[in-house]
Amino acid sequence: MRQGMGEISGVSVSHSNASVDDLEAIAVDSQRAEVESLLAAPGVEEALVLQTCNRVEAYVVTRSGPTDALERYVEPVAAEAAVEMDHEESLRHLMRVAAGLESIVLGEDQILGQVRDAYEDARSVGGIGDVLEDGVMKAVHVGERARTETAINEGVVSLASAAVRLAADEVDLDGETGLVVGAGEMGTQAATALAERVDRLLVANRTVPHAEHVATTAEVEASAVALDAVEAAAEEAAVVVSATGSPDYVFDAAELAAGGETFVVDIAQPRDVPPAADGLSEVTVCDLDDLETITEETRDRRRRAAERVAAMIDEEFDHLLTQYKRKRADRVISAMYESAEQVKASELRTALSKMDLDEDQQEVVESMADAIVSQLLAAPTRSLRDAAEEDDWSTINTALQLFDPDFGPDGEDGDASPAVAQADSADEVPEGVHEEIPAAVLEQLGDD
Repeated sequence: MRQGMGEISGVSVSHSNASVDDLEAIAVDSQRAEVESLLAAPGVEEALVLQTCNRVEAYVVTRSGPTDALERYVEPVAAEAAVEMDHEESLRHLMRVAAGLESIVLGEDQILGQVRDAYEDARSVGGIGDVLEDGVMKAVHVGERARTETAINEGVVSLASAAVRLAADEVDLDGETGLVVGAGEMGTQAATALAERVDRLLVANRTVPHAEHVATTAEVEASAVALDAVEAAAEEAAVVVSATGSPDYVFDAAELAAGGETFVVDIAQPRDVPPAADGLSEVTVCDLDDLETITEETRDRRRRAAERVAAMIDEEFDHLLTQYKRKRADRVISAMYESAEQVKASELRTALSKMDLDEDQQEVVESMADAIVSQLLAAPTRSLRDAAEEDDWSTINTALQLFDPDFGPDGEDGDASPAVAQADSADEVPEGVHEEIPAAVLEQLGDD
């Protein structure tokens, strides 16, 4: 266990190990509100929550190692569904997520924007500090490099377009009407993809003007409908792609059945279609789990690019760890110099007050004091940086205790030590002060 600087603990529940039911069990209403809840847990200093249609992840920073704050993401799901991560595992995983290596559609672009959004949500409620700032920004940097320096997203389809492709493989859409439910980013992508396959498009959304905006961008006859008319719209459609952010079911199973044969791809999280619809003979419902097969072909084509991205992550991960280590060392070094500066300033005040020196002579003494501090701390500075590079946290922690800048009789005011305070009130130059001043300097001053 490392002390002196916060470390990340994380948990990931994603399509890789979890079912749709698992994801629904721990889905959050708001990333911001969830971050605020985590920050209220004992010992949590920073927090980040990332929720997409196929993953829920939470990260916290503490100074005392693992925390119970993340248990709520683990307990409601199957044992194999939640992946718990320590500091380094969390950092590497965040980079893989941002680079698209953990997505259903390998290398998809949408996840990078979702990581940025999670960062902004956390930052807006005070969840981002030094540790997560460096970690998330490095992940975003890796995601950008992956997409500009490799072919990881070359021709890649989004999750929404994969949903449309799945529907097109199962249903002849020529001359048919398609329905997209939801006018967010995912819904907009689905509408664009579906418009290329059908002759008419309906877009349903709780806020009708948003649906109208999506409909106007479609390169096919399209119109908008209110969300409360979605069942009627589904009756007209051969295929439905649903991607809302609603916490409740959007469809009623019985009303779906009454609408005749319908192929539905539900990519919302939580689901828009109730589980009861799966058993209807007239309705075929596919969800995120079914998209795994349709995206496997894309995944195979991008494995070589993914190998390059993985190597890039290794490189950037090493840089990030070095960055953290230097910050740990710099924190101790800063405390060490601050302590030394306080002692130096106090001793200079004492010495100069007892000697009748002109301005030039005072500058000589002050320069000598600066030189002594610099020379004495040069070796410890190198040693502390070496200790950080070698993960020698025992040395780092010992140094933090030895060079606490808030030393003094109270431990709070940053005053000089008791010995120094006593010297400040003495009537003569403290014993030993002259002996510590080099002879050459004394000659310049005049030995008073």
